[in-house]
Amino acid sequence: MWGVGSGGQEDLSNYSGRLDSRLIIEVNEAITGVLGASSGVVDDLVVMQVDIHDMAKADDEVTPEVAVVDRLVEALPVVGGKPYLATFVLTHADKDHCLGFADLLQQVTIGELWATPRLWREYNDPDAAELCSDAVAFREESERRIEATMKALSAGGLPASGDRIRVVGYDDEQSSHAYNELPDEYLAWPGQSLTMLDGNDCAGVFEAFIHAPFRDDAAAARNETSLSMQVTLTDETGVDGKVLLFGDLAHDTLMKVFDYSEYYNREQYLAWDLLLAPHHCSKRVMYKRDADGKEQLQMDVLNAFERNARPGGTVVCSSAVFPDVDVDGHNPPHKMAADRYAEIADEVICTMSWVDEGAPSPVVFGVDAAGARIIRGDLVKSAASEAAAELAASAVGRRFAA
Repeated sequence: MWGVGSGGQEDLSNYSGRLDSRLIIEVNEAITGVLGASSGVVDDLVVMQVDIHDMAKADDEVTPEVAVVDRLVEALPVVGGKPYLATFVLTHADKDHCLGFADLLQQVTIGELWATPRLWREYNDPDAAELCSDAVAFREESERRIEATMKALSAGGLPASGDRIRVVGYDDEQSSHAYNELPDEYLAWPGQSLTMLDGNDCAGVFEAFIHAPFRDDAAAARNETSLSMQVTLTDETGVDGKVLLFGDLAHDTLMKVFDYSEYYNREQYLAWDLLLAPHHCSKRVMYKRDADGKEQLQMDVLNAFERNARPGGTVVCSSAVFPDVDVDGHNPPHKMAADRYAEIADEVICTMSWVDEGAPSPVVFGVDAAGARIIRGDLVKSAASEAAAELAASAVGRRFAA
């Protein structure tokens, strides 16, 4: 199950569930001022988190945001006396995608990190913008894991859970990066499918097909180097649900994803039941300025989204409440983007107004024998009870303990 979180009472144990399947997953991705992270549970102990954004304002009881790290720590299964997160994925090093990582690292055993080459390109570039402290903490932890991996391999062994890392993407400057000596099994590239999470083979339940970052975008703006993927979750009956996660990509890079996959006859990796609107519902996904500064709609990307949508496709915008009117220069969400999504999807959901703007709730996307869909009402509550029992039972590490 995916649950795309709002700033409300996000909690893995409270909002996930089996729904007669072997897989549970919940997502909450973030923008500034909104709960940020994408997290999920795949088959008992294997929890995957994509990005994190732990806001100081979450400590204020009158705001709808929550303390993401604290809630995640509470919800995770316990292995060896410590909360256990199988995999943490950083799509890119913007502050609104990694805020709280250092705190999380102190409180939780993270089995494996997924990083991108851009971290080291920026570190080596004296003119690059300074990374926030949490991005630095992520890079430093990545380098510690690279050293631990190489040490384990040189001793004839394998890296242990807590020392594992995977670097996703190409870079022409790789020879100057800390991960240069890692064997291929600790790397990944666009066009590759991954089913391993912290040494656990989740084939048949979980698959992440990597779409980006591309080699020729290595020196592009940071957003355009976002780790992007299609995640497929498969129920034990064989029914699957597909989610597209594009980080903060804008129009041109998104069109590379569609063009490349279609050229290589990989359209199955573009299909989606749930699309997490890129860059928090930014108009830069489908609008570009012309020479006169006027916004011009780019139908190619909207057509690509629409032709790859499965029946009932839902766009979820992990963002603040949509504005009544767009103001030039303001950060997303943008109303004009939300309006365009409404023209191609069966439903468009804003996390910060679902279901109640005053007390928003996570958007739960479930996969079971009946299909992939947004879960509503009492079914979410029943799934929550089952998920809580599942995590409690798994806390002894009986299945995937590292």
